[in-house]
Amino acid sequence: MNILLAMIPAFFWGTTYAMTQLTLPDWPPLLLGALRALPAGLILLAIKPSLPQKTDWSILIKLGAINIAVFFSLIFIMALTLPSAISGIGMISVPVFAMLFHWVVSKKRPNLLQALSGAVLIGLAWMLFDPSSISLNPIGLVAMFAAISCIIIGSTMTKALGSRIHWWTILTWQLIIGGTLLLVVAGIQALFSPQQYIDVVSQFSLTNGFGISWIILLNTVLGYSMYVWLLQRMSVVDFTFGGIANPIAGIVCGLVLMGESYTPHQYLLMGGMILASIAPTLTQLIRKKSSGRQQAIKRTIE
Repeated sequence: MNILLAMIPAFFWGTTYAMTQLTLPDWPPLLLGALRALPAGLILLAIKPSLPQKTDWSILIKLGAINIAVFFSLIFIMALTLPSAISGIGMISVPVFAMLFHWVVSKKRPNLLQALSGAVLIGLAWMLFDPSSISLNPIGLVAMFAAISCIIIGSTMTKALGSRIHWWTILTWQLIIGGTLLLVVAGIQALFSPQQYIDVVSQFSLTNGFGISWIILLNTVLGYSMYVWLLQRMSVVDFTFGGIANPIAGIVCGLVLMGESYTPHQYLLMGGMILASIAPTLTQLIRKKSSGRQQAIKRTIE
């Protein structure tokens, strides 16, 4: 049941790319990031007020900058420059980069299945993103790899904070801090390039309002609240398996909302990447359930 619940935030995160292209196509990424983060953080603060200790402000500022300010900006750059399906599929390579990061930094060697799955994922991604078969914006691709780096670094920092600071405080204040930083930078950008911001205000529509509401309430408030709530009640392995809904949402929304279409070969490559990304997690789940059944049988016999 928890795995099905984990698919809910993953699904909403996967809709970000198509929803942005459909409802907020000309909005500055910095403004979109600020509007996604700051209101969501203030809503969470109103639901459950919390205040970090003096010693925690420094690390929360760093976390808000990396996990929210930089990451959200990069996500919206991807959303405005890459097809929805490609963005969703590309982000499932996070486990491979995380595996390499922890291998180099923490000296944690991946097991054989993880290494094989990573190699397959890289090979399929190489074929899918081949410039001769599909034309992709290089700015969007750079943003994708930078966003993946933010996830890995931010997740490592968040995990280290888990024993010191309550998860709700971490979630609330990284959104508020990151959103405030983005708002300041967006304000500076507006001083030098005001026309884009003037157009946003003067041409604001119900469609824009729907898109912003979707991103704030569903993608961020609901999505991130379920994310941290579920992590207290299930293993990271189980939660990761629920992440399969993210690329599926990206592909489906791209097809239905944006009219994106690919060749059967490209869809096969996407499917292969999804399967390769969840293979280690799926294997662990099967082994865990098998071990549980064996222990139950053993207790019955005894």
